[in-house]
This record gives sequence, structure tokens and C-alpha cells, in this order.
Amino acid sequence: MRLLTINLSGLCKTSLQRSFSTTNFANKSYGFIGLGNMGYPMASNLHKSLKPEDSLVVFDVVEGRLQQFLKEHPEKVSAATNVSEVAEKSDTVVTMLPEPEHVRNVFEEIQKSNVKTTTFVDCSTIDAQTTKDIATMVKQKLGGSFWDAPVSGGTVGAKNGTLTFMVGCPSDEFVQAEKLLKTMGGRIINCGATGTGIAAKLANNYALAIHNIATAEAMNLGIRLGLDKNVLASILNTSTGRCWPSEVNNPVPGVIETAPASRDYQGGFGISLMRKDLGLALEAAKTSESKLTLGEDAYKVYKAAEKEPDCAGRDFSVVYRWLGGKE
Repeated sequence: MRLLTINLSGLCKTSLQRSFSTTNFANKSYGFIGLGNMGYPMASNLHKSLKPEDSLVVFDVVEGRLQQFLKEHPEKVSAATNVSEVAEKSDTVVTMLPEPEHVRNVFEEIQKSNVKTTTFVDCSTIDAQTTKDIATMVKQKLGGSFWDAPVSGGTVGAKNGTLTFMVGCPSDEFVQAEKLLKTMGGRIINCGATGTGIAAKLANNYALAIHNIATAEAMNLGIRLGLDKNVLASILNTSTGRCWPSEVNNPVPGVIETAPASRDYQGGFGISLMRKDLGLALEAAKTSESKLTLGEDAYKVYKAAEKEPDCAGRDFSVVYRWLGGKE
């Protein structure tokens, strides 16, 4: 995310300190920052829910993504030239960004702007400390509300509007959060206070990272021992080895036609993002004094696989290829 420089004066203090309780989701102006593989379909689903009087302002550092979104959504949508413009034109802003530094940069610029926004919703997977720091800044300097609402469900869930949102927010704001997030997801979970949403996501993705490697290793083992790949997958998915990587995102090409493995591991959840999320989980484990016995080894697997030319930039299930699995 590029750093934007804005020169502003005359901020109206009263406009920054409007109570969240006075807002509702009728005749609203929404903003969406980050039109990547997840953000683009999420913003599309949010757009579908707009009432005739509502509006949506979008921004992404990739100009092509902006233009594509405008072309596919010609009504009630405008493109901002920077993140500050999004906050100046929207009551509610949703962010979906790849890295913690991107989220920090966005909010550093937003706090310099003539903010209209009263509610900020960050769906990115970032570290817990950054989440808490931004929530404090939003409350103290912008007079607004901040919800951490990371997601699970991948690009398929984002496209189909079936994502699971893990929400950390004040208890009296969850009803409003649920109304908004239901436009983009199927299951909205109240995790507790601000920061618990990202805690839940890091714990979930830690388990996912381990399950993915275990599934790839188990499939490779069984196939090399003579089992048919589809028979083995069927056994895993009707037995105690069943998990999301085995059932939905199987790492062996041809087992599940809709899985990234069946299209040369293109699309899906990038291996670099999984490595990043696993690193965040390990960092959280240190600060919370939690023992993760498999984490460091799993991190090394993703880091090594990410460096291989035939694995880089592909779905994280490509670790099967890195292991030397038969394709």
C-alpha cells in the first residue's frame, strides 16, 4: 500500500465525535479499501445489498482493479483517488488488506483527513497489537467505532457471500456489526471485545496451516504406497482424518475439480499469505506464552516452498508439489 500525503486544516471536532448509536444502515454511504482476491468479491456482495439511496466508494492501489469494479458495477459506485477520500465520503469503511503495514499506513492517512466515517471494519488478518492500536486511535482521535472482523472461507466463500466473520467489538455494537457483515457472509460470530476477532482468526489459521501440511503428507504417503488418490481422499473424508484441506481444498490435482490444485494451484489462498498468517500466530504465541510445538517447523515448510519457482505465487496447498507428490 503506497503512502499518501494529505494536507488538511480546520477539522471539525464535533463531526468526529458522533455517537455510533445514532447511525443506522438505511441511506448509508459505504467505503471499501482493498479490492484483492478477497476484497473484490466482498465489495461486490456489499454492493448487491445497497438500497437505491445508498452509495459505495472503493479504492485500491491497482488502478486496473478499480476500473474493473466500476465497469462491473456501474450504479451507485464511485472510485476514490486515495484512502482519505474514502473516509471523507463514507459513514462506514471496510478494509481488506494483505499485511499489517498496509493497514497501519491506511489508518495513518485516514486520521489526517476530514473524516466522515463513524464506523471502521477491518477484515484483514494482522497482528493483535496493531489491531488494538488502531482501535484506540479510532476511538480517541476520530471519535468512531472499530471492529476487527477477519474472515474464513477463502475466495469461494467471498464470492458466494458465505464467509465466516470472527468479530471483535463492543457488546452493544454487535447487532449493528451483524447487519452489515451479513451482506458479505453467512456466519457472523461474536468473539468478544475488540481484538478477539483477530485472536480467533490467528488460532484458526494456525490449525489450517498444520492441517494442510498433514493432508499433503498423508495423500503423498498413501499414493506412494499404492492407493488411488480418489479412494484415499474418500477414506480421509469419511474418517477421522477429515478436515477442510482434505474435503474442500485437497492438495492433489484431480481429486476436487474446483480446488486450486486442479488448475495448477492458481487462485485460492496464496502460500505467502499462509506463511504470513502462521508467522503472526507464532508471534502471538510468544507474547501470550503459548506453546506451539509444530508451528516453527510448519513455518519453515511454507517459507521453503514459497521460494520454489513452481510453488511461488500459488495456493498454499502447493506444499504437496514441494513434497514431491505425484501430479
